Amino acid sequence: MLKNPVQLRLEKLEPWQHLTFMVSLCERMYPNYVLFCEETEFANAQTYRVILDSIWEVLTVKTAKVNFEKQLEKLEELVPSAEDFDLYAVNPAIDACVALADLLHAMLDRDLMLETITKLSSLSAETVADLETARSGVEVNNDNQKENEAVCEEWDVQWAIFRALKEAEKRDIELIRSLRDELRSEPVSNIGIAL
Repeated sequence: MLKNPVQLRLEKLEPWQHLTFMVSLCERMYPNYVLFCEETEFANAQTYRVILDSIWEVLTVKTAKVNFEKQLEKLEELVPSAEDFDLYAVNPAIDACVALADLLHAMLDRDLMLETITKLSSLSAETVADLETARSGVEVNNDNQKENEAVCEEWDVQWAIFRALKEAEKRDIELIRSLRDELRSEPVSNIGIAL
């Protein structure tokens, strides 16, 4: 599991900040899932989008009611199996689904929040590291990750999201919306897939 000091800092934030951070990471993984679906016609990526949007809605609309168990059921049908596809794109697509499933579990059980935020932070970096390893044949790990530009860029983005959230003194709907809009207006994934 790739580690970074940002993970310790994240733990000190409030639950709404944890959720916003995690949904931001899922938003950044979404293009990876879309690419896979376009290449294989495996599933309709729009369903992933709808689940993601429901989480943003809960964070930004006070009256929003979402059945997260139902969202999890929907998501289960979207998860591809690595054995069924002989192309690299299946791996980042699976990571995107795992991240979203973990986030939904954390929304159902808030006791999982701290464990999940670290897991998602690492998973997003590992998606990048796996691609770098596949490209170079050199495994990226905690000892050499600082030498890998793509992995460093991923941590930089996570730090940027953390810093934006840390500045808020109370639940800031405008901040959450602006983060969401920024991630959507230039949908580029953690591994550089642009929509």
